[in-house]
Amino acid sequence: MEKEQVEFKLLDSKLVGSDTVVFRLEDGTMIKVKVDLRRAGVAVNFKNPDGTPRYVIDANLGIQIIPKSKKFYIPKSKLRVSPSSKKPKLKPI
Repeated sequence: MEKEQVEFKLLDSKLVGSDTVVFRLEDGTMIKVKVDLRRAGVAVNFKNPDGTPRYVIDANLGIQIIPKSKKFYIPKSKLRVSPSSKKPKLKPI
C-alpha cells in the first residue's frame, strides 16, 4: 500500500439546467443523453502543478435511442402474463 495518499473532501452538487441533452439525427431518430453526477471531491492536501485545485468527478451517462417510428419489439416469450389477463376456462355443466 502506498504511504502517501491524497485526501479528498466530498462536495455536494446541485443540478443547474437540464440533466438531459437531446439530439435529432438526420433519419429522424432521437438520441437522449442524461448525465448524473454520482460523486465529486476536491483534494485537501494536493494541488495541480499550476496551483489550481485537483477535483475527482464520478459521472454516469445514460443513453436512450428513440427510433423515428417510435416502435420496438419484444418476443412474446419475454412478456409476463398476469393471471387476471388469462381467458377463463369454461367448464361444461
